Amino acid sequence: MAASKIISVAELALHSNACTSAGRTLVFTNGCFDLLHVGHVRYLQAAKSRGDLLAVAVNGDDSVRALKGPSRPVNTELDRAEVLAALACVDFVTLFHTPRVTEVIRTIRPHLYVKGGDYTVDALDPGEKQALDEVGSHIEILELVPGKSTTAVIHRLGATA
Repeated sequence: MAASKIISVAELALHSNACTSAGRTLVFTNGCFDLLHVGHVRYLQAAKSRGDLLAVAVNGDDSVRALKGPSRPVNTELDRAEVLAALACVDFVTLFHTPRVTEVIRTIRPHLYVKGGDYTVDALDPGEKQALDEVGSHIEILELVPGKSTTAVIHRLGATA
């Protein structure tokens, strides 16, 4: 079942259009989601509670390396997508291979865009923010789960190895 939630950006756009027609809300977020942890789970559950469907765009492997360094990602893009798709709160997962999610935003036109509390609206990538404004997406920054991050998990693993 989880694999059936992993869809193309074009398919996600069709779901977004159907949501709009039905008066439903598509919530959208994106990220690396390299090592899924409780911070991610709480964040995704909170994101889902803001609307009817939750779509997650996952950075492709090359994009993660560019953002996080040569030792990342720990898990492949397909593995990360499958783990996210297995969560009950996630309705759709799509992969993107560009450094920014700008074109995905323009294609799917989400109703609500959410990011974690380690961001502010002003700290969003300017191109992504412009695309969100262009398509009329609302932006919400969700509360950060203190001390819960992939980097913290990796540091703890290194300290115990």
